[in-house]
Amino acid sequence: MKEKIAITSLASISPLGKNPEAIWRNYLSNETLISTKDFNGKPQFVATIPQEIRNEIEELKKSEIKYKALDETVLLAILVSRQAIKNAGWKKGDDFGINIGSSRGATQLFEKHHKEFLETGKTSTLASPTTTLGNISSWVAHDLKNNGPEISHSITCSTALHAVLNAVAWLQSGMANKFLVGGSEAPLTDFTIAQMHALKIYSNPKDCHPELVEWACRAFDFTKTKNSMVLGEGAAVACLEVGYNQNALAYIEGIGYATDDIEHNISISDEANCFQKSMKMALQNTKLGDVDAIVMHAPGTLKGDTSEYKGILKVFSKNIPMLTTNKWKVGHTFGASGMLNMEMAIMMMQHNKFIEVPFAEKQTIRKDIKKVLINAVGFGGNAVSILLSKSFS
Repeated sequence: MKEKIAITSLASISPLGKNPEAIWRNYLSNETLISTKDFNGKPQFVATIPQEIRNEIEELKKSEIKYKALDETVLLAILVSRQAIKNAGWKKGDDFGINIGSSRGATQLFEKHHKEFLETGKTSTLASPTTTLGNISSWVAHDLKNNGPEISHSITCSTALHAVLNAVAWLQSGMANKFLVGGSEAPLTDFTIAQMHALKIYSNPKDCHPELVEWACRAFDFTKTKNSMVLGEGAAVACLEVGYNQNALAYIEGIGYATDDIEHNISISDEANCFQKSMKMALQNTKLGDVDAIVMHAPGTLKGDTSEYKGILKVFSKNIPMLTTNKWKVGHTFGASGMLNMEMAIMMMQHNKFIEVPFAEKQTIRKDIKKVLINAVGFGGNAVSILLSKSFS
């Protein structure tokens, strides 16, 4: 990277809540936020946003007639984007770019409109425009009245971190001075969960031992014998600016990306070659011993968790940082997950406290957390690694 990028604000909505104080309190607790809810007549493990935030979504729908028809992915993105630019001191109408993506897109509306079509042979007028993947950034741009590019994309579970990569390129090229980036996901639907079960990667309540039911998602547990991925919903965005900023939460000082040679549509190589390449790229100007922690992708699947861990061992050898993940607590939020990982990393640096996975093997805790590496990867083996530092120096 030619110059470090300042993260001047980060806002999120997830099962953790939306206020930094509440989010940090939830991280300090060893309790999971995963619960059971009926989908298609069967109980499923999911992580949902708090009811008070859902009430805010309903209020947003009522605030403008056009918002009533929007998918929840878009509404979540609008709410967090408003908060993010407020925290950064940006204003509506300012010059800044927007890149917010989603893995699945407007899942809720798409299923609703498709069901309507199957039942009646017709669909509503707004079915097409409200289910396009470009919907998120374009509506956020409408809401914030920004002057700048608006980009949407879907790169599965690494979507939010790919938005960071895009923004870094724009900012370092001089084509933009500020960028709003992130991801939004509302995947808790009958069809989406059915797809995950079809892949045989989803946690099943029937498979959970009564004593272990509180750990429905056993991400970062290398002794598990079954896949245990659980879906969560949420959105998170960050405001990025070039160079030193006195209000910076943290700095991006390394970026990396790579794609695996895949053998199957959802596979990743045994030793996560894509992660090895992306981590090495992000760390090319950093001593391995300077990395204090890694927020892993670790989705709770057998192959996903172990291959990433093997990749980390290959790259760091004897200098293994502290390792953690948040998916045992908030589930896998697909396209938003990378930005929630970034939020966790920033909070650990701010509070100088490592958040452990409660059921995992204990690690040696370092005194200071100054540099944290964040990983994300999705179907197709498209890995991204971002190195954050606490200070500009």
